[in-house]
Formats: sequence, C-alpha cells, structure tokens
Amino acid sequence: MENNRTGRRTVRRTSGAVAAAMHVNRQLSIPLVTTALALALAACGAGAAGQNVGAKSTAQGAGSGPSAEHTDDISVGVKPDQNAVKLLPAAVKAKGTLSVPMDLSYPPTTFMASDNKTPIGFNPDIARLIAAKLGLKLQINNVKFDTIITGLQANRYDFTASTMGATTDRLKALDMVDYFKAGTGVSVPYGNPQKLGTHTLCGHHVGVTSGSTQELQWLPQLSKQDCTSKGKPAIKAVTLPSVNDALTQLVSKRIDAVMYDFIALEWAAAQQPKTFDVLKPLVTTKPVTVALKKDSPLTPAVKAALQSIIDSPKYAQALSRWGLQDLGIKTAAAAVPQD
Repeated sequence: MENNRTGRRTVRRTSGAVAAAMHVNRQLSIPLVTTALALALAACGAGAAGQNVGAKSTAQGAGSGPSAEHTDDISVGVKPDQNAVKLLPAAVKAKGTLSVPMDLSYPPTTFMASDNKTPIGFNPDIARLIAAKLGLKLQINNVKFDTIITGLQANRYDFTASTMGATTDRLKALDMVDYFKAGTGVSVPYGNPQKLGTHTLCGHHVGVTSGSTQELQWLPQLSKQDCTSKGKPAIKAVTLPSVNDALTQLVSKRIDAVMYDFIALEWAAAQQPKTFDVLKPLVTTKPVTVALKKDSPLTPAVKAALQSIIDSPKYAQALSRWGLQDLGIKTAAAAVPQD
C-alpha cells in the first residue's frame, strides 16, 4: 500500500527502538471495536512458501465492495489474449507457470482469506487475470515486501502486482507498468466531531506509521503547505508501529486523526461501520505499477495482458469487489517516477 509500497524507505531499528515499539504495543490495551478490525489490519505471517492458486468455486462474504471476502477465482472463463500470448518469451511459455511474489498482509489489495491459505484482494485478482490472458498458470509466493525487488532481480519471480509505486531508484532496477491508482488519506472518528478537514489539521495530533511515506513525505509537506508557511502551528506527527496501533489510538481519543494509505482506511471504515470517516479530498493520489526485472523479455507480454484486462469488464469487476471503483486507469502505460 501507499505506506509500505508506493515509496516507503527502509528503516533499520536499533534494539532500543524495537524494544520501544514493543512497549508501545503493550501499552495499547484499549482494543478496537471488535477483533475483526484488528485481524483485518494486522500483518499476516509472510513466509516464503509458494501458494498454488487454483480456481475456487465460491465467494465468502455477502455482496460486493471491501467488506466482502471474495475467494473465488476471478479469472475463471477468461480466454487468452492471442496478441499478448504472441509476445511471450519461449522460456516462459515452456515453463507454463508465472511465479509472483506478494506480501499478503495488506487488505483489501493483498491479503490472506480467513482460511489462511487463499491469497485474495485486488492484486491477486490482477495477477490471476494476467496469467489467464497469457494462457499460463499462476503461483503466488507470500514474501516480505522488502524482498520482492531483489527476488525479481535474481530471477526467482516473474513479476509482482503489489501496489508498488514508481520511483526514480526503482525504475533503475525494474520495468514498471501502471495498473491502477492509490494514495494517502486521513481518517477521523465517525461523525468527525472536531470538524477536521484534510487541509485544516494544523496543531492536531495525527498518527502515522514508522518509515512510511506519510511520516517522511506527506505529513511534513502538508504541514508546511497548510500550516507553518502561514504562521499556524505545525501538524503534530505521532509515529506508531502500525496502522492498527494508530486506529486504536484514534478510537481511544489519544490522537485526532490518522494519515495512511486511504485504501486501507476505507477498508477499516467498511469493516467497522460508524467508527471511522475518511476525509475528502485525499492528500494525494498517484499510479501504482506491476513490476518486472529491468529489461525483462516478459515485460511486453505483461503490458499487453494488462491493457487487455483494463479494456475488459473484468477490470471494473475487480476494482468494484474490493471497493476501488474510483481508482481505475485507462492505459497500461510505462511508469514514470512519482517521487
């Protein structure tokens, strides 16, 4: 997501910092409204074992949108796009399977179903559709996000759909193709009792996650733009280990707002009605990408498959069933730096 993927910088913590983070976790004894939200937002175990992704015939959860759990394979019935298939490297076609790394701990784009074995979310849907358009099988590997780029470079994986933003440094190491938009938003308690706005946060305590682009880029930029440059008090950043910690503090009124990936904030609001509001306008939106090793011979085929998906009803279906209707794009374009 935005905080972890579209530009997060690596943060190395000292043992003291880790201990401090653990202390913070222990102090957050006030639970979220139900454990469902905590489970939805907490990181799942991200081992390196491959997940063989076959078709499943049922969808768990009712309705559509981010509150439903869709375990069905969206690619069932999708026929290969012959224009994309023609672009496949012979070695990939012979192998017959695409290996894709994802960090399955970020609902609603990339996470594990309640059965703890089925990868679900918008990103697994897109990966399944790419494989179907190319006439190939798919294997999803559950790995830590910060190992994905090195895995692509070492040819352990073919591509990733993991809400990864294009930065100047990443584009030096990767081919990147846009496939939808993500961004940063602000959550406040339901009903917005303090009547806060995205651009009226001066002097307020706003939770951000450690090492995120919200902490390092967007909150300081917003604080300067809206507050200090106009002689108003700065936004007071409260850095916390996770979004779950931040939302817990928001519920307990220890902070006034949370700045994070707005897709996850919308997910939290859907999971817990009448608990959170997500402010509009958003702080920022920008394209995110499917990524492959730099100059990969597979890139033209994946790009063609993505465009075929975008042009099909399946793209709107995938967006809609995870509550991302407003984040679609028209063109699977080669990415440009967003930093």
